[in-house]
Amino acid sequence: AATRLAAEQEVENLSGLSPNPEKDIFVVRENRTTCLMAEFAAKFIVPYDVWASNYVDLITEQADIPLSRGAEMKGKCGTNESELELSWLDQAYTLKLSFLKEGHNTSRGPEASWKLSRILFTYDTSERTYFKDAVSPGKHTASSHRLSALVTPAGRSYECQAQQTISLVSSDHQKSVQLLLSEVRLQPFDIPADFVFSEEHKCPVDQREQLEETLPLILGLILGLVIVVTLGIYHIHHKLTASQVQIPRDRSQYKHMG
Repeated sequence: AATRLAAEQEVENLSGLSPNPEKDIFVVRENRTTCLMAEFAAKFIVPYDVWASNYVDLITEQADIPLSRGAEMKGKCGTNESELELSWLDQAYTLKLSFLKEGHNTSRGPEASWKLSRILFTYDTSERTYFKDAVSPGKHTASSHRLSALVTPAGRSYECQAQQTISLVSSDHQKSVQLLLSEVRLQPFDIPADFVFSEEHKCPVDQREQLEETLPLILGLILGLVIVVTLGIYHIHHKLTASQVQIPRDRSQYKHMG
């Protein structure tokens, strides 16, 4: 059964199709149908210790590790749980993203949503591309704790162009590793058609930026409408006033009447 499952599953790194060299595209297909799609740019900021010039004190340096375009990938799709695992530079770096779909009760009735529920990042400070002269080089693991990120209504994809920072805690003396995500479009469940995202659910930052872009236009239209309505009311009032009989205020002017 495991052999048949492996034969029916395809994983594809389509990063070369992205015009942005920092953005990666990954697709997991089962039974010839897309079951997970992910597009994003990712970078890790990892603190590590090096000896000071006196070789007595330790100082902290920072490694900036981008997700490599040539990353190998594995994926797993399920009804309520899905995974995407990426590795690069001969397994020196591995990123595993776990997704969970769950139901909950709201004032509108039962609803379902999915979220990024766990991040596991392994890195090797003996790797020399990004780490220089690390003290006690070796493998470390950085992971999330009770993560609930990228929360999205079930049946929709998540989209966020803005950069987001997620903090991970490392096994290396509890150091804080930062994962920077940007240009994200992701859907780990309920993909409607092969290689086709569902309707997007925009992150709050993107929604706010979109509002900031459209708000001046909306306010301009409202102001223009108020001016038009005001001029219209003034014009109508002026015509009505002009057509009314003007009654003389000076009583002497009544003498010629009758």
